[in-house]
Amino acid sequence: MLQKIVLASNNAGKLREFSALFAAQHIEILPQSAFNVPECPEPHITFVENALAKARHASRVSGLPALADDSGICVNALGGAPGVLSARFAGDNPKSDAANNAKVSAELANKSDKSCYYVCVLVLVRHADDPQPIIAEGIWRGTWQPEAAGEHGFGYDPHFYLPEQGCTAAEMSPELKNSVSHRALALRELLAKIQAA
Repeated sequence: MLQKIVLASNNAGKLREFSALFAAQHIEILPQSAFNVPECPEPHITFVENALAKARHASRVSGLPALADDSGICVNALGGAPGVLSARFAGDNPKSDAANNAKVSAELANKSDKSCYYVCVLVLVRHADDPQPIIAEGIWRGTWQPEAAGEHGFGYDPHFYLPEQGCTAAEMSPELKNSVSHRALALRELLAKIQAA
C-alpha cells in the first residue's frame, strides 16, 4: 500500500493541489526538493514520455514511489502546438507566460478555428524500474480568446475560454478550476486506478 509519494516537481502550487487530493487516501505527498532531486531533462515529444522520465528520475534519487505530471495546451489550428513546449513556446531566454500567450495569439490571428485543449498526463511509478507505471490523462477543451481576461491561474489561463462557464480559466475561482481542469480529471482517473490496483 502506498503511504508516501515523491512529487517530481518543484512547483509549490502543484504540491498543495496534489497533497490535498491525496490526503483523503491517507497518502503523504513529499516534494522532490526534500530529497535533493535535481531537475530532470524533458527532451521527449510526448507528454507521457516526459512524465515517465521525471517520475523514474525522482524515484531513483529518492528511493520512494514517485508521481510526475506533464501538461500543456494544444491548439488545433497550430497542429497541436505548443504541446510539450508550452512552457517555452516563445523561447527559453527567459521563459515568459506573456510572450507565450502573445505568440499563440499572433499565430492564430488569421485562423478561423480557435479551438484548443489543455492536456495533463500523470505517471506514478512504485519504484524507479516499475515495469507497469500507472498512467492517467485529463483533457479540458476550450477556445482561444485573443484578449486576456482574469487574475487567477497561470500560463495560458487568461486566454483559455470555456463556453460552458462563460469565462476564461483565469476568471474561475481556484476551487472551481481545481474541480474541472485537465489536472483534476487526470487525478480522478489516477486515484481510481490506484484504488483498483
